Amino acid sequence: MSSLDLARWQFGITTVYHFLFVPLTIGLAPLVAILQTGWVRTQNPAWYRATKFFGKLLLINFALGVVTGIVQEFQFGMNWSSYSRFVGDVFGAPLAIEGLAAFFIESTFLGLWIFGWEVLPKRVHLACIWMVAIAVNASAFFILAANSFMQHPVGVTYDPATHRARLTSIWALLTNQTLIVTFPHTISGAFLVAGAVVVAVSAWHLARKNARPSDVEVFRRTVRVGLITVVLAGIAVTGSGHLQAQVMTKQQPMKMAAAEALCTTEKGAGFSIFALGTINAKCDEVKSVTIPGLLAFLSTDSPNGTVEGVDDLQAQMVARYGPGDYIPSLPVTYWSFRLMIGLGVLTLLMGLLGFWGYRRGRTPTGRWWVRIAVGGAIAPFVANSFGWIFTELGRQPWVVVPNPTGNTSIRLLTSAGVSPSVGAGTVLVSLIVFTLLYGMLAVVELTLLLRYAKAGPPDDPFPGGADDDASSEQRPMSFAY
Repeated sequence: MSSLDLARWQFGITTVYHFLFVPLTIGLAPLVAILQTGWVRTQNPAWYRATKFFGKLLLINFALGVVTGIVQEFQFGMNWSSYSRFVGDVFGAPLAIEGLAAFFIESTFLGLWIFGWEVLPKRVHLACIWMVAIAVNASAFFILAANSFMQHPVGVTYDPATHRARLTSIWALLTNQTLIVTFPHTISGAFLVAGAVVVAVSAWHLARKNARPSDVEVFRRTVRVGLITVVLAGIAVTGSGHLQAQVMTKQQPMKMAAAEALCTTEKGAGFSIFALGTINAKCDEVKSVTIPGLLAFLSTDSPNGTVEGVDDLQAQMVARYGPGDYIPSLPVTYWSFRLMIGLGVLTLLMGLLGFWGYRRGRTPTGRWWVRIAVGGAIAPFVANSFGWIFTELGRQPWVVVPNPTGNTSIRLLTSAGVSPSVGAGTVLVSLIVFTLLYGMLAVVELTLLLRYAKAGPPDDPFPGGADDDASSEQRPMSFAY
């Protein structure tokens, strides 16, 4: 394999692995803040124990997410130096804002929240976790701003003297139409993950035969919070995904056509549930079980709309940008698009089923429900991963997709973005090392999460703060989270 192939594999593996942690952090931080708000407002110890319990799971996940994210950014300079040289003036701006502002706020207030139990006044301590929740989502916004530039470059001009993209408007970069639709879709997907995890953990504890009454009181509250989050997030994912598909059709019509493996331009194009034959790179027509007009509706808001096909778009791009293969991997885009949608729908159905099971104060304890809840927690993780696989591989062979209505000089093929001085052997060694290291970290992460999830909420008898009358000598150390 060439250094280009290996560099793509390495970045793909680290990206997918990193994004296993990110959605849970983005969604769980606000949910922990909501749980703590319930405690501060009601002084009910059940809310306090729920906050401490899910807060510990948040911290475990946060630590692993930081480790994997740092390595991912280093690859821009090591494996993709030509790309970084071309777009560094633009791409570096949102990344710098995320690192120096959003992440700094996020980590600072998280530290205050960890060590502020029994030290800070309750409302000040509550404000810390809300600042973490806001900063986590702000971090996502700036990272997505950088990624959206790769999907749809705006606010830039081409400098012929340096052969680089030069930023002309940070405002245009941060109000990119791609970003405006991608951000709510990504955030709602993250809330879907966090809500499903809360439901799964709560359902497991409620189904335990030896569950203590105090634990039942905790998890009956958290399972409702999780179910509400899953249903609302599922609706938001569906709506924002529809808007994103319309924007994608205008900005990257090849990606939309590849998602359906639609070879020729078609009016009223249908959406295939699954293919009956093999999807191949040559875009041969494949029979499938299809819902008539659905792809046209997703793309144009009309069941009679016209969706351009892969072969027609390939001819257009050859005429515009010169000879080349501008078709992404059709099997990957086709199936990742369906797995993303299908697993997301299954998670939403799990949430609706949960509402039925817990209606009128009931508590389902059957193994069938626990298995559904646990499966519902795994599904959105996989759905998010397939969503990113579709997003990134669907724009190939571009690493910076040309803006069809803007300056088409701002474009870069993936093959032109790789580092020319880094050999295949070097990339292969780092790929093997990081893959093995990440594999070990995944075992550590899963072990810690399962261990503390099974342990249940802590029996902390001091749900107070610095504004309470309890003696400081009686309080446990803040460090002993």
